[in-house]
Amino acid sequence: MSTSQAVVQHLPFLRRYARAVSGSQASGDAYVAATVESLIVSPKLLEAGPSQRVALYRLFSKIWNSVPVNGQPEAGVSNLPAEHHLTQITPRPRQAFLLVALEGFSEEDAADILGCDLSTLRGLVEEAGRELAAEIATDVLIIEDETFIAMDIEALIESLGHRVIGVARTHTEAIALARRKRPGLILADIQLADGSSGLDAVNELLGSFEVPVIFITAYPERFLTGQRPEPAFLIAKPFQLAVVSAVASQALFFERKARQRERQTI
Repeated sequence: MSTSQAVVQHLPFLRRYARAVSGSQASGDAYVAATVESLIVSPKLLEAGPSQRVALYRLFSKIWNSVPVNGQPEAGVSNLPAEHHLTQITPRPRQAFLLVALEGFSEEDAADILGCDLSTLRGLVEEAGRELAAEIATDVLIIEDETFIAMDIEALIESLGHRVIGVARTHTEAIALARRKRPGLILADIQLADGSSGLDAVNELLGSFEVPVIFITAYPERFLTGQRPEPAFLIAKPFQLAVVSAVASQALFFERKARQRERQTI
């Protein structure tokens, strides 16, 4: 694929990322334009490494991070209200979070883009999760029948500033807890202790109220059949705690963003 074809293919996604990083479409587009201008002068900049998309984002990141003011937290308010939370995250963790959670890069590719090692990248994502959770902290219900996994998830969720309202091991417990305490986020396993399904429990709850849900399961293939609604947020076991942190923050962020859009259309 030629340089121009690669840029055209990835440009809409780079603009999305630039908007989220900078806090406004105008500012983001200015940095995207600077990236494209650099490629016009030196097309070989996009040829470094096996992935042109990674190379494009790496070049954008170098340009954005070369401006000293971009190393400081935002002092003003984003002109995109739903994205204001992201502009409050310290810039480097913000970039790491967005590359993994919004743009879907692997941790290895995100580390390559930011020019850091894998351990540093994971630390940045965890920091972003903590900072974002402080902005959108909520009550969390965990549906998980394995005690030690539930304890790990509970400790992580609480470290992010959320409050765990309970851990359910069965379908019946999950329904009872959720109806009594109305969580703002649910993390659910698919296979529960009594042989029941966490998916069935969640679908029943979603019939009563809306709540973002993350499924954490050793059987992701059971979701991806096309035979019934598939979850937007899915983490496969075994999992990295950094991934749970990023996805939880992502789910809450986009749930708030959807509510903003609904209010704007009313």
